[in-house]
Amino acid sequence: MNNSVTRLMQGIRKNHFLFEQLVHRDFTQKYKRSILGMGWSVLSPLLTLLIMKIVFSSFFAKHIPHYTIYLLSGNIVLSYYKEATKNGMSSLVDNAKIFTKINVPKYMFLLSKNVSALVNFGLTVLVYFIFCLFDGILFHPRMLLLVYPVLCLLLFNIGVGLVLSAMFVFFRDIRYLYDVFLTMITYLSAIFYSVDRFAHPELFLLNPVYVYIKYFRLIVIDGKIPSLPYHLLCAFYALIFVAAGGLVYRRHNHSFLYYL
Repeated sequence: MNNSVTRLMQGIRKNHFLFEQLVHRDFTQKYKRSILGMGWSVLSPLLTLLIMKIVFSSFFAKHIPHYTIYLLSGNIVLSYYKEATKNGMSSLVDNAKIFTKINVPKYMFLLSKNVSALVNFGLTVLVYFIFCLFDGILFHPRMLLLVYPVLCLLLFNIGVGLVLSAMFVFFRDIRYLYDVFLTMITYLSAIFYSVDRFAHPELFLLNPVYVYIKYFRLIVIDGKIPSLPYHLLCAFYALIFVAAGGLVYRRHNHSFLYYL
């Protein structure tokens, strides 16, 4: 793992100019001819929050403290996961004209997508904290621990993106299957309901996205620091998917050129 990280950092330093241009291009393309520009990164989860609050408040709000923040915690984490992985899935195919002519590390295209998604996520987190103040949740030192699940989620998204982008080169139908999968993840991540209603709530911990959402809720809403095993679970999902993604790229690195 250490050798892989070292090679990764060396590749980025060696091609830092290209990496910067890729990140800049991703932002430019995403907000091209958009009036609000980056404002949509904030507005989109807020509109989703508004719709969910209107629809589900009468069913679940009475049993869940700070229901608005409960919803928003799930929305921003899930939106970050969706944006990073969906954009990462097409990163190789979209940049085939570049790496088929120039010898550059192919993972850089995926990483640029993740940097763009992380910046957008950072903007939504700022709005998230503003909503916390309006909902009567005061800042406390424990909130600094939110850096940990964000870092784990970043690695997790990169790992998932590595696997998806490789699969998308060989099987273009994966795009449609993944849309169905994202719908399933949305309903299985307890965005608008509490897992306490179920006989075996611990089964939700099999869903990595829910694990990271719950970390946000424990820190911000409950004011509790998750246990050491919970921290290890967050790291486990992140590292296992990064390792799997790295293995897929290493095994199929030269095969990509023949399918693009």
